Amino acid sequence: MIIKQDFLYTPTGQNRRLHIYLPDSYYDTDERYPVMYFFDGHNLFYDDDATYGTCWGLKDFLDHWSKNMIIVGMECGHGADERLNEYCPYRMSRGFCSHLDCIGDATFRWITEEVKPAIDQEFRTYTNRACTGIAGSSMGGLMALYGVVRYNRVFSKAACVSSAIGFCMPKVNRDLREYPVDADTRVYLSWGTREAYGVTDHEHEDTKSRTSSDNRSVAARLLAQGAAVQIYCQTGGGHCEADWRKQIPLFMDFLWMR
Repeated sequence: MIIKQDFLYTPTGQNRRLHIYLPDSYYDTDERYPVMYFFDGHNLFYDDDATYGTCWGLKDFLDHWSKNMIIVGMECGHGADERLNEYCPYRMSRGFCSHLDCIGDATFRWITEEVKPAIDQEFRTYTNRACTGIAGSSMGGLMALYGVVRYNRVFSKAACVSSAIGFCMPKVNRDLREYPVDADTRVYLSWGTREAYGVTDHEHEDTKSRTSSDNRSVAARLLAQGAAVQIYCQTGGGHCEADWRKQIPLFMDFLWMR
């Protein structure tokens, strides 16, 4: 079942909707559940809610998956540059996002200090980091990576799908140096061969190479710290929910079934 409820996003004083998945048997048992937090929660469960009319199909997957868990999808702001601002954790002095305040770290404080405690209080959850994950795509993928590194005390698992990391790789690398993760951390990193971020057609191949190189560099740094990492290049994969939904079994099994 899906519960939708508004939750105050204190960084801006506005409400943000939470899309919460509970196993169908939730109210029939006293069982506790692990929790995974997803960015862009409106895109997860229903096509009617999704920004571009196609969702991840996550409810259908979870309804038939062998592991019961709670999903908390956190919706972003939809005005102007609200999503970029909320999902960029680094202040940029030039280029992409340089015109924004970049309040991504404030978003994570909101998640860890307000959203998670409220979820843990309202629902029967396992509250420890071993049972807590984070996930997202594009800017949400960047946020998931940022969260599992900078907030590793809270999140032990992350699915970083088609992460928008290219524009801020020096800052990502700095965090990977300065914030070592625990060896029990699991991180899924992916990209598609048809993805290109704001480049012209003749630059497409170079962009794919840079995307691959950036993700493999992140993987190498995490592996050097003892973390478990799965990297996946989706042949024919584009930057869209229709392709990301195909990866759900890959990252969910890797993060939670091993």
